[in-house]
Amino acid sequence: MAIHMSISSGLTLPLGPEVNDSRLRVGVLGYGYWGPNIVRNFHGQEHSRVVAVCDKSAKSLQRVRQSHAEIHVTEDCKELVTSKDIDVVAVVTPVWTHYELAKAALENGKHVFVEKPFTATVAQAEELIELAERKNLQIMVDHTFLFTGAVKRIRQMIDDGTLGDLYYYDSTRVNLGLFQHDVNVIWDLAPHDLSIMGYLIKEKPEAVVATGEQHLNGVADVAYLTIYYPNKLIGHINVNWLSPVKVRTTLIGGEKKMLVWNDLEADEKLKVYDKGVAIASGEATYQALVSYRTGDMWAPKVEQSEALKLEAAYFVDCIMNNKRPFNDGVAGLEVVKILQAADESLQQKGKIVQI
Repeated sequence: MAIHMSISSGLTLPLGPEVNDSRLRVGVLGYGYWGPNIVRNFHGQEHSRVVAVCDKSAKSLQRVRQSHAEIHVTEDCKELVTSKDIDVVAVVTPVWTHYELAKAALENGKHVFVEKPFTATVAQAEELIELAERKNLQIMVDHTFLFTGAVKRIRQMIDDGTLGDLYYYDSTRVNLGLFQHDVNVIWDLAPHDLSIMGYLIKEKPEAVVATGEQHLNGVADVAYLTIYYPNKLIGHINVNWLSPVKVRTTLIGGEKKMLVWNDLEADEKLKVYDKGVAIASGEATYQALVSYRTGDMWAPKVEQSEALKLEAAYFVDCIMNNKRPFNDGVAGLEVVKILQAADESLQQKGKIVQI
C-alpha cells in the first residue's frame, strides 16, 4: 500500500450524514490482522467514529462490509489521506509503507496513528516528527502494552520505589509463527518490550548487542538482544518464531524487590517477590559475605480493561485537547533507533553498536 503518486487535497467521500457530528472522523489504512481491532476500538469511542477503511484486498473490504455496513470502503488510499471528511488516519500496514502513508496523511492535515514499529529507519521517523510539529498535528505510535494494567502497575511500583534501583529487565517473547516476510523477528516482536522499557526506565540506552539466525524465509527468526544502560542496568530480550510453545514472561530485578510478569496468566499476571541479595564486605575481598533475603510473594491487583480501547480513547482526548501523547513520534523514534542498531549488530554477528 505504498504511495507513489502526487496527492492533492480536497476529495469528498460519500460518507453520509453521520460524519457531520462533532466526533473525530477516522480513516483506517489496512484491514489485515490488526486492522479489525483498530476499527472496532476507534469506532466504539464516544468521541470518534471510523468513517472509511482502505485495503488492497477485496476479501478484506468484504469483511468490513459484513461487520460495519455504515463504513465506506475503498481500495484507493488517496481517498482517505486527502478527504476533507477525515480528521485522523490510522496506518495499520507493513512497516515499509508507514513512512509514505503517514507523510501523505500529515501533509494533508490529518493526525496520524501508526502501527508499531513507527518507521523502517531513524531518518524517516525524524522527518515525520518534524512535519507533524510544523503542521501542529499529533502522531501516536501504537505501543498497546503501555496501556495494559500490568505495565501501568509496574510503572507505579518503580515510581514509588517499591522495587528500588533496577538491575535488569529480562523478557522472553516467543511463539510458533506468525512468520513475516518483510521484517525479521526483532522488528516484529521486540518493539513491544523496547517500548515498555522506554516507558519504565528513565535512563536512555547506550548500546545494543544482537545475535540470531535465519532458518526458513531469509530473515532472522530467532534472536537475542542485550541493551546496555547507565548505572549497570541491563536489558535482555529473547524473540523467536520457532518456539513450540507461546511464552510471554518478563523478569524485572530491583534492589529491593523482584517481579515476574506472565502476560498469559488470566488472573495473577504480576507476582512481586521480596527477595534480594546483599554483600557485606569485610577487611579483604575474600571476606565479603553474601546474604540472601527471602520474604513474601504477593500478586498486586491489575486493571483488566482492554488496552487498545484505552489507547484509542487517550489519542482522541489528546487530539481534542491539543495534548502530546506520551507514546508519540519521539517515543516511536527511540524504539526505531534500537531496532536499527540491533540490525547492524545482527549483521556483524553480535558486534556492540552504540545507540
